[in-house]
Amino acid sequence: MAERLDVDVCVIGAGSGGLSVAAGASQMGARTVLIERGVMGGDCLNFGCVPSKALLAAGHAAQAIRQSARFGVNGVAPSVDFAKVHDHVHGVIAAIAPNDSVERFRGLGVHVIEAEGRFTGPREVAAGGATIRAKRFVVATGSRAGVPPIEGLDTTPFLTNETVFERTAAPGHLIVIGGGPIGLEMAQAHRRLGARVTVLEMARLLAKDDPELVDILRDRLRAEGIEIREGVRVVKTGRKGNGIAVTIEEDGKAVAIEGSDLLVAAGRTPNVDGLDLEKAGVEYTRQGITTDARLRTTNKRVYALGDVAGGPQFTHIAGYHAGIAIRNMLFRLPAKVDYRAMPWVTFTAPELAHVGLGEAAAREAGEDVTILRWPFAENDRAQAERTTDGLIKAVTTKRGRILGASILGAHAGELILPWVLAVGQKMKIGAMAGAIAPYPTLSEVSKRAAGSYYTPKLFSERTRKIVRFLLKFG
Repeated sequence: MAERLDVDVCVIGAGSGGLSVAAGASQMGARTVLIERGVMGGDCLNFGCVPSKALLAAGHAAQAIRQSARFGVNGVAPSVDFAKVHDHVHGVIAAIAPNDSVERFRGLGVHVIEAEGRFTGPREVAAGGATIRAKRFVVATGSRAGVPPIEGLDTTPFLTNETVFERTAAPGHLIVIGGGPIGLEMAQAHRRLGARVTVLEMARLLAKDDPELVDILRDRLRAEGIEIREGVRVVKTGRKGNGIAVTIEEDGKAVAIEGSDLLVAAGRTPNVDGLDLEKAGVEYTRQGITTDARLRTTNKRVYALGDVAGGPQFTHIAGYHAGIAIRNMLFRLPAKVDYRAMPWVTFTAPELAHVGLGEAAAREAGEDVTILRWPFAENDRAQAERTTDGLIKAVTTKRGRILGASILGAHAGELILPWVLAVGQKMKIGAMAGAIAPYPTLSEVSKRAAGSYYTPKLFSERTRKIVRFLLKFG
């Protein structure tokens, strides 16, 4: 006989957003059920953010050895044991996994069901032989790698972010379809670990980021030996001996590229299959579940968050969504999403980080903007560490209100945070310019860029006249 559970909150999906809701709701006194058909921690822990950054760290270590001679250190070409790189990546996952484990969440009072969940009605979900009736439901099932409609791809062996971290041997020549964040991070990591790499992109690299900064990053990636082909259409794929072949259309001509392995990193698909959302009256499209600004679906008892909600696909956004959902569900507060200060980072070397409006978006919005720049080459810490490839670019109104910022450079993901605060709090550039930055740090690039807002007036002829006049009085 099926078990019946009457609870306050039922969460489907134990990724970043689902785990945050389940932990928060249970600790705040709500009777909570968490359903997960796969592995706890979801895509981020097992196939995304964590293993990709661990693999990148291995690549950075190899590159540091290659470049050590510039510091006067007698380095040699690194010897990469890819099986041990694999062990490192999975060791990192294992170290973090207990935080997301079934045991931990049961210890928090969450009823965890390790099975597939599906709606059987507007207020019911079936999972693992149990029927769960809840006051509120949260769908946080995430997304998976999209598979583009390319001729021959269905019969060609290819990797995605869910399989690329299982390799124990380095690819000889990795062909990457997709020049977005995942594609470029994996391209650089594998290149630094000894593979030949070719990136194929239909449009341009990192299409959502500032073109000026992307140009610098592209040059850096090419300097490391990554072949980048933009504005190409992948026509078909197939096997070629023990490897694969990809045919592209470039400048109107068909070009064949042969490699050992193929990685598909061409977008994401929301995980809505098998949920029987129709039975709950929840509408969805190919982009994900339809929600309002409070993350409520067309069934107001059901919330959707993270990748499956069809919005920005970042782990930190899923966590942000969790807070919005909890405020609405538990406290009846009409909290709404606000993406104006949403940051994102591509963790290549150098890193590329962004928040708020970029130059083009600000001009399209009709803003009369001022663009502030400061190169990493003018930063003493960057010079000391030979990490001078980079630029910070801030966008303000003519009156100095900060609209956005983009940073290309070492540790850009860390340096973007004060700009996130500035955009979110609608601060003026004077606050950043007046902050005391410790010396020597990379954070000085933000202060120097901000200070450049005042340079034209501060060192103008009018200022000189005022100074000379005041000096007459002693």
